Amino acid sequence: MSVIRFNFFSETLAQQATVTICLPTYSVRDAANGMSAKEYYRQGLKYQTLWLLHGGGGDDADYVINSNIVRYSEEHKVAVVCPADYNQYYTNDIRGGAKYFDYIVDELPRVLRGLFPLSAVREDNFIGGLSMGGCGAFKCAIARPDIYGAALIMSGSILSKEWLEGRYQTGRNYVLFSRLGTPDEFENGPDDMWSLAKKQAEQGTEMPKFYLSVGSEDFTLQVMRDSCEYIRSLGFDVPVYEEVEGLKHEWKLWDRTLELALNSWLPVKNVPVYL
Repeated sequence: MSVIRFNFFSETLAQQATVTICLPTYSVRDAANGMSAKEYYRQGLKYQTLWLLHGGGGDDADYVINSNIVRYSEEHKVAVVCPADYNQYYTNDIRGGAKYFDYIVDELPRVLRGLFPLSAVREDNFIGGLSMGGCGAFKCAIARPDIYGAALIMSGSILSKEWLEGRYQTGRNYVLFSRLGTPDEFENGPDDMWSLAKKQAEQGTEMPKFYLSVGSEDFTLQVMRDSCEYIRSLGFDVPVYEEVEGLKHEWKLWDRTLELALNSWLPVKNVPVYL
């Protein structure tokens, strides 16, 4: 098992970018199961990939430090990519600043697939995230359903004008959402996922499956309920929506969700794929 802290110059961001990668390798377990290293490392080796987005105030190392994602990655032979977003809400700045959405869905996969054995097949790619990263994962899945087979949303929501108006009224976490613009600028714009989700449904676009998890004491509980109800009303496939009793906005919830998702929710093959 390899854990790589990778730094490179991003053309999209016009700066150095950091990403943490969990990359499964040939293991003692593989040997015990009768597979040789020569058989494992053969031509065409690729991994299914979970693109995992951190929450506000975090960075690419959050999941490695606070969850058991390294072990889950190895157990299920799924590569996990954790990019750093620097509180940019995984969005392109509407005023011409850095394009973090383009970085996540376009440049980063292209760079990493050129350097590491990551499958580019839609069904082998999953987008996930918690809190701010859950909002980002919703956006990636709704805006680019052509590149993800499933989305794992933990304590996040679909960004809406009403949600943004609430943040402006309270002044809460202004640094995290100011780049989305004012509520009027936001409405029907590139980050208005309520509007885009409706358009995707009207066009009959094939969407990923959505798996949602939130704590019963989480402050995002109501927006998660609303988001689930909305996408289900549009006909999106939500095989799992759970409210975990007694848990708040916390790593105990998110680590539990990651384990469940990789064990039984996501369409994980538990072996490398050879293309």
